[in-house]
Amino acid sequence: GLVKTSEDFGTRGEWPSHPELLDWLATEFIRTGWDVKGLVRMIVTTAAYRQDSRTTPKLVALDPENRLLARGPKYRLDAEVLRDNALCVSGLLNPKMGGHGVRPYQPGGLWEAVGYVGSNTAQYSQDHGEALYRRSLYLFWKRTAPPPSMTTFDAPSREQCRTRRERTSTPLQALLTMNDVGYFEAARHLGHRMLHEGAASDADRLRYGFRLVTSRAPDEGECAILTQNLAAQRVAFRANEEAAKKAISVGESPAPSDVSATELAVYTMVANVLLNLDEVVTKN
Repeated sequence: GLVKTSEDFGTRGEWPSHPELLDWLATEFIRTGWDVKGLVRMIVTTAAYRQDSRTTPKLVALDPENRLLARGPKYRLDAEVLRDNALCVSGLLNPKMGGHGVRPYQPGGLWEAVGYVGSNTAQYSQDHGEALYRRSLYLFWKRTAPPPSMTTFDAPSREQCRTRRERTSTPLQALLTMNDVGYFEAARHLGHRMLHEGAASDADRLRYGFRLVTSRAPDEGECAILTQNLAAQRVAFRANEEAAKKAISVGESPAPSDVSATELAVYTMVANVLLNLDEVVTKN
């Protein structure tokens, strides 16, 4: 941000990097009738915001902390955005607006240790159907036992106000996006999209899936890696059809019957790789 210490705008806070720009944004916000969406749209469509995160030694020397906005930022997406993105590209996302909080996949006994006897949150009761795929904004949040899929990616516990989040990078995060029920189910649906919307050939399907998750076409090297992975998965699942059936049974949504279990499992695993690409989980 233009003010590094967003948690302290007082005398102990850091001075804005661009004070004139901050003043102009404030007056423009007022002039447009406090239009929050308009302000956000204006910021994200500026040339400064749309810069690439790639840099040069010269730029790093001139602006090591990027306080002068010499390049675009690069950081892992927030927990809620990661989940919503996986649901969106897979076609699972439920866009319904408003309503009560929903309870997604998470361990059933999660609340037992912190639940009061007789409380309506003493036991975790998971939702079913379309509620499982609502945006993360609507997740029910028990502050003493927040959803592990959120806290693993540094979402705050909501026990106190936080104006900015710390961002960590741990092996547990990769294990979650590769194996969590919600993410793996999203990979199955993405794999199904690749099979049915990505033309007839494997090459076209792989390019289609890659473009869905990254918004760009893959280069030759990336296509070769994905093709090798696809071939390896096909060999493995053709030799073990039972494993294929288990792979496509993850999650509550029923497995489609218009494609063989083996082929769907193959594309599920490839889609799982795509959803875990650095370019997908990171804002570049």
